[in-house]
Amino acid sequence: MLELSFYLSVDVETSQKAETLVFSKKKKKQKPLQTHAHIKRRRWRRTSPTRYEPTPDFPRAPQPHFVEHRTRMAMAAPHVSHSQPPAGRAALFAHPTTAQNSSPLRLPLGRAAVRPVRLYAVSTDAAPATAAAAMDAVADWGLTPLAEADPEVYDLIEREKRRQRTGIELIASENFTSLAVMEALGSPLTNKYSEGMPGARYYGGNEVIDEVEELCRARALKAFHLDPASWGVNVQPYSGSPANFAAYTGLLQPHERIMGLDLPSGGHLTHGYYTAGGKKISATSIYFSSLPYKVSSDTGYVDYDRLEEKAMDFRPKLIICGGSAYPRDWDYARLRAIADKCGAMLLCDMAHISGLVAAQEATNPFEYSDVVTTTTHKSLRGPRSGMIFYRKGPKPPKKGQPEGALYDYEDKINFAVFPSLQGGPHNHQIAALAVGLKQAMSPGFKAYIQQVKANAVALGNHLMSKGYKMVTDGTENHLVLWDLRPLGLSGNKVEKVCDLSSITLNKNAVFGDSSALAPGGVRIGTPAMTSRGLVEKDFVKIAEYLHQAVVICLNVQKQRGKRYNDFIVDLEKNEDIAELRAEVEKFAIAFEMPGFRVSDMKYKD
Repeated sequence: MLELSFYLSVDVETSQKAETLVFSKKKKKQKPLQTHAHIKRRRWRRTSPTRYEPTPDFPRAPQPHFVEHRTRMAMAAPHVSHSQPPAGRAALFAHPTTAQNSSPLRLPLGRAAVRPVRLYAVSTDAAPATAAAAMDAVADWGLTPLAEADPEVYDLIEREKRRQRTGIELIASENFTSLAVMEALGSPLTNKYSEGMPGARYYGGNEVIDEVEELCRARALKAFHLDPASWGVNVQPYSGSPANFAAYTGLLQPHERIMGLDLPSGGHLTHGYYTAGGKKISATSIYFSSLPYKVSSDTGYVDYDRLEEKAMDFRPKLIICGGSAYPRDWDYARLRAIADKCGAMLLCDMAHISGLVAAQEATNPFEYSDVVTTTTHKSLRGPRSGMIFYRKGPKPPKKGQPEGALYDYEDKINFAVFPSLQGGPHNHQIAALAVGLKQAMSPGFKAYIQQVKANAVALGNHLMSKGYKMVTDGTENHLVLWDLRPLGLSGNKVEKVCDLSSITLNKNAVFGDSSALAPGGVRIGTPAMTSRGLVEKDFVKIAEYLHQAVVICLNVQKQRGKRYNDFIVDLEKNEDIAELRAEVEKFAIAFEMPGFRVSDMKYKD
């Protein structure tokens, strides 16, 4: 193997004359003759006394009238001609110190007559003949199963499977998706880049991807019983928070006013949350002017009268409804009236209840909202993704509104998603969402949602029968919010004990809380365990486990004190927790696990 680096002066034949690029050999000053047009435009840079290269902005590919003057190549001797070159070809000579390869090497260069200027050779016998020889075979890197390709990651996934199967999952924003959804998520659709909308992509080769996205959009409208003439949907948001911010970006100018439910009242960070001290936590409170509305301190329900008063004073451009820890349904008709009265648009974030809405087991927000956003992995039981629904077509007649006025949300929202916020959509995710939406249109899904609601009621009622306080004294959806403050406990302590007992839930603020790290409640949801087939009697059993966990918390706090750092010392060694964990895991493994087969698990016990 011989690697050659050589510099050429090129005689280029043109229709008028031959121009020559040569290196002058003056002793005092060396520079190329300024005869070529590209040199005159200073398209060359000097890299050594006798070497010049094209500047980075100059295309290195040969042009019709110009042959690139610097070449670096590696070649094997059998592929090089040693015969005398015909006219118009260049002779390249190896460095004289490499005797075994000192014979002339002939390379055809078309019509250009090339004279060697400088040439040296470096032996590369120790290196592979080509870069391709050093590459892994496709079968080695591209078709090796995960267990062989990366045992470490494979083992972590298998451990997570075991945790999910042997535990009780009660986080209201989580669910177990189907094997079909997971197969779509792991499909080759992840390989394709497809910036833009169907039919207007910035990349080629999107014929199939366009069909996937169009199918997903059609199913999204059908799943939520929407008329395509009146509603459109964007299925490209990566998740719920990007969907919300894209919607705000499309509908609002920076620093325009919004109103959303306060976080301690059950709202979400992306609805404009900032702390009581004025610290802006969410980007929505940073880039937009936000004023929260709250629930009644007496009932825990949204105080619509107070909301209306605030809206008339604040005059928001957008009112946001929906929450992440609100156990009651919403009065969308009242919200629409308030929005119209103060001149605002109405956006519903139905992320938590989208499955209930699709199954028609919750009040329909589409009847009154201008825009509706959602995640797709909570009660909807799809992949982790997001959607933005928007009104389109003619607006209903309204005083002061031009006749024939049309909604203008579509282009604004689509532009906000891309290119304003995101790059290329995740096509494997969109395909998986299409699968989840198809499943959500089945009769079995409606029965599932009905069971989710019944299980939440059974869980909350059993806890209240033991004297515990649930916010709003119950639930109308998929979750209950447990107020622990009457017990003198904080949510982070109960969450910790439950974690060690193989019960997963989350600490959550309740109205009046000032700390998100040590709030006064826990949020409990029923979608995930209902997906495993649990019914009311099973959730009564779960309520008993939660009661035992709280009793353990009270005992530990009595012994260690109220400081959290004292509370958690040696908690893993607590015998009561170990006993509860064993009972919980024995209970949990009796139920089926969606998404993967137990028989294929590495850790079955």
